[in-house]
Amino acid sequence: MLDVVTLFVFNIVIYSIPLLYATCGEIMVEKSGSLNLGVEGTMAIGAVLGFLAGCRADSLFIAVLISFVTAAVVGGIFCLFTMRLQANQNVTGLTITTIGVAVYFFIGNAAGANWPVYRDCTKLAAGFSQIEIPLLSKIPFLGKAFFSHNILVYSGVIIAVLIWLYLEKTSAGLRLRAIGENPGAADSLGINIVRQKYIHIMIGSGIMGIGGLYMGLNMGGTFEGSNCWINGYGWIAIALVIFADWDSLHAILGTFIFGFFNTLRVYNMPLATTFPDALGWLSKIPAQFFSALPFIVTLIILIANSIRQKRGKGSNAPTAIGLNYYREDR
Repeated sequence: MLDVVTLFVFNIVIYSIPLLYATCGEIMVEKSGSLNLGVEGTMAIGAVLGFLAGCRADSLFIAVLISFVTAAVVGGIFCLFTMRLQANQNVTGLTITTIGVAVYFFIGNAAGANWPVYRDCTKLAAGFSQIEIPLLSKIPFLGKAFFSHNILVYSGVIIAVLIWLYLEKTSAGLRLRAIGENPGAADSLGINIVRQKYIHIMIGSGIMGIGGLYMGLNMGGTFEGSNCWINGYGWIAIALVIFADWDSLHAILGTFIFGFFNTLRVYNMPLATTFPDALGWLSKIPAQFFSALPFIVTLIILIANSIRQKRGKGSNAPTAIGLNYYREDR
C-alpha cells in the first residue's frame, strides 16, 4: 500500500522538474521586463539538440551544455528582435514557439532510422540514473519519494533556490528587478539595459532548454513523429510563473502541484485499486480528463489571476513586463 503512494509521489517529482526548469527560466526573463511566449519552442530546440549531442558524445554533461547553449541562443534571438528591432514581444515569442517545435520535428524526421537509441548511450544513461542521497534516501516513504532521483532533479531545485537568492539578496539581482520595474529610471542610474537583458534572457532561456532535455531523457529519447516531447509544458510554465507570483521558491511548490495532476493521468487506476473505499471513484473518470487536467488547472489559474487584478490585489509582476524600452522616450 505504501509502495503505491511512494511511487505516486516519486513520479510527481519526476513530472514536476521540467516545469520547474521552464518556470524558473521564464521568471528570470520576465523579471528583466520581457515576456517570452516562446518557452515551448525554446524547450523543444534545447531538448532535441542537447539529446543528439549527448548521444553523439555519450555524455550527460555535453547534453546539458549543448541544451543550455542552443536554448540561450534562441533567447539571444528573442533579444535581437525585441530590443534591437523593437518587434512585438508577444508575436516574437509565438514565432519562436512555432519555429522551435517545427525544428524539433524537422530534425527528428530527417534523422529517421538514424535517430540514436538512448539505451545504447551507456554513459549518458548512467549519468541520468538515480542517485540516492546518503541517510536521507533511507527515510521510510520520504526517502524513495524525494531523495532517490537523478542529478537533474536535484539541480533543478538548486537552481530555483539560487535564482531566488540572486534576485532577492544580491545587488545584481536588484538591478535586474529595477529594469523590470522601471527601465527608464534604471537607465538614468547608469545600468546598461541592453546588456543586462541579453545576459539574463539568454540565461533564463538556457535553463528552459535544460528542462526540455530532461523531458526527452525521461522519455528514453524516443522520437515520435506526431508528438513533441514538450507537449504543452512550455505554456503551463508561463501560467506557473503567475501562480508562483514571480517567485522561484513558490515555483517549487507550484510545479509540484501540477506534477500531482499530471501524475494522476498514469496512477489513477493504481490508486483506485489500492484504496477502493476512498479513491475508487478515480477509476470511473475517463482517462482523457486526466490528460486535460493540467491545462484545465492552467486556465483556472489565469482566470483567478485576472479576478485578483480586477480587485486591485498586488502581485510581484514586473511593472514594465512586455513593454519594449525606447531610450529616446526616457
